[in-house]
Amino acid sequence: MKQISPDKFIPRIHHLWKDQWFLLTSGDFEKGDFNTMTVAWGFFGIMWSRPVAAVVVRPTRYTFGFMNRYDTFTLTAFNDKYKKDLNLLGTKSGRDGDKIAETRLTPVRSTVVAAPAFKEAELIVECKKMYWDDFKPEHFLNPYIETKYPKKDYHRMYFGEVVHIIGEKKYQTD
Repeated sequence: MKQISPDKFIPRIHHLWKDQWFLLTSGDFEKGDFNTMTVAWGFFGIMWSRPVAAVVVRPTRYTFGFMNRYDTFTLTAFNDKYKKDLNLLGTKSGRDGDKIAETRLTPVRSTVVAAPAFKEAELIVECKKMYWDDFKPEHFLNPYIETKYPKKDYHRMYFGEVVHIIGEKKYQTD
């Protein structure tokens, strides 16, 4: 894996989010205080002239507290052989025990941020939070969106400045 400049980063956006998924991890690796969850909704882009990743977390998720307490997060992508691990990390709560220990994944120190990454990842995007806001149902313009919230547990959106990317060659243009 090599460092990738944001202007050379070429992810297959829809495939990564919709099919491959990410682990969103927030907390502090050195303190051993962190949590991870699988995410399939989000985006990469430019905001305030900075490269950003945007992620959403429901207030009912254990990771929500970590995202609010800590100022950094990572997004890590894996090849398909880790799909069962990502599924477990997306369905079990860290409130109930060490769910990471039930996987084949190894938390490691990130290069720039306090939030950990994972040794087995093929892509690591390190982010420093820039902004957050809560989704407001009165702002939904398409009634379909409300169908995603039967429990009225509307997401909080976090924008993170992308401060470091490491990935396999397929994520980088020459």
